Amino acid sequence: MSKIATARSKKTSKTKTSARQVRTFRSAVNFLDSLVNYERVPRAKYTPNNFSVARVARLLSALGNPQKLFKSIHIAGTKGKGSTATMLAEMLGACGYKVGLFTSPHLLDIRERIVVGGAKISEAAFARYVAGVADIAPKARVSAPTYFEVLTAAAFRFFADEKVDIAVVETGMGGRLDATNVIIPEVVGLTSISRDHMSQLGNDLKSIAREKAAIMKKGIPVISAPQVVSVQEVFREVSESTGAPLRFSNEGVDFSYRFEFSRSAGRHARICMTTPTSRFEHLQVPLLGEHQAANCSLALRILDTLKGRGFSIDDQQAMSGLSKVRLPGRMQMISEDPRILVDGAHNAASIDALIRAIGQHIPYDSMIVIFGCQKDKDIPGMLRRLQLGADKMIFVETGSPRSADPAELAAQYVENSGKMAQVAKTLKDAMWIAESAITREDVICVTGSFYLIAEAMRKFGAKPL
Repeated sequence: MSKIATARSKKTSKTKTSARQVRTFRSAVNFLDSLVNYERVPRAKYTPNNFSVARVARLLSALGNPQKLFKSIHIAGTKGKGSTATMLAEMLGACGYKVGLFTSPHLLDIRERIVVGGAKISEAAFARYVAGVADIAPKARVSAPTYFEVLTAAAFRFFADEKVDIAVVETGMGGRLDATNVIIPEVVGLTSISRDHMSQLGNDLKSIAREKAAIMKKGIPVISAPQVVSVQEVFREVSESTGAPLRFSNEGVDFSYRFEFSRSAGRHARICMTTPTSRFEHLQVPLLGEHQAANCSLALRILDTLKGRGFSIDDQQAMSGLSKVRLPGRMQMISEDPRILVDGAHNAASIDALIRAIGQHIPYDSMIVIFGCQKDKDIPGMLRRLQLGADKMIFVETGSPRSADPAELAAQYVENSGKMAQVAKTLKDAMWIAESAITREDVICVTGSFYLIAEAMRKFGAKPL
């Protein structure tokens, strides 16, 4: 029996026992932690048994099919999903809609994943809805739902009961077998595709793109961020075979962006986008980095597409909502003395975007990078990007069972870059090494894994923005 199958069978008996005990927020979290969590399982096989849309469908059917009671937007991609989803939610909320937002992973509080009207689900409601899914699972012939499946079902039932006008739903991993792929959305959004979760989704961009594109539905418009040619080809092929009209966010519109500086906002990007039905001029991108301009343009094109599906959207109100976007763990300075920046970049493309964004927005003399990542990442690609921006590297474990060995990371980095690197047992040790080596004009950057930056945020008492 495989390790995954063994894990699933062991969890089954625990789930039956603990499901009856879900009464408080803490017991709900404990129940979820008793389930198989593929966010933490090393190299989980990407199969319909492990990642089951059918299992989620049975859960939701037993719950009254809540996903059919609200409209939705479905977001998949490799990087920028959370940013795009959050920007959309804020803009729709500013236009008077009651908006649900389902994202992953969380940083400091699991309730970050389920949001309505800009507010996290309460602890009492979280416990109640997780308990509802746990209690219904046996009736739905689901003996051992996974961590993400329970959260997805709980979120959808919560959104339906809250009578949201629309929910912005981010996929977890991939798309084809993702638990969220039970919804029939108003619009599908596809963010930038790059190499990530390669042991599950494939080693080349075309394979990864095909898994993400599987959330396309017949007749449902698809808006994609600009993509490399090989990904474009896959998206067009799947679009044609599915009957889902596809547009890229930079096609058929007047679009431009520029960087500027002001005393109030510092260095930031501004974009202009004009479509036949929308006009966004000199709009300040609320999140730092050139890549966030691309995410913002995707969110605006999705918003524009919703107009054609009967949504009443005022451009000025949407722009006001966009200005309120704050996203924890993305280019977030969690300490000023010493200066410590955290960012959840966890693949080669996002590390590249981070290094460029730091150069564009953060003045510094020297940068020390504390880095840890998961085993299933494009590690050579990430290390190549890091050596272009880091003046000193410290490797550490992420705090996840899927963590790559920091000593192996350091050895690979030294061999390929010719630069020195250090290894620390813990983030606390890494911080001590870094703080011993910096001056006031230097910056420490913690990146590579959401687990690692969450630990850094807790250490320095940082709160979600």
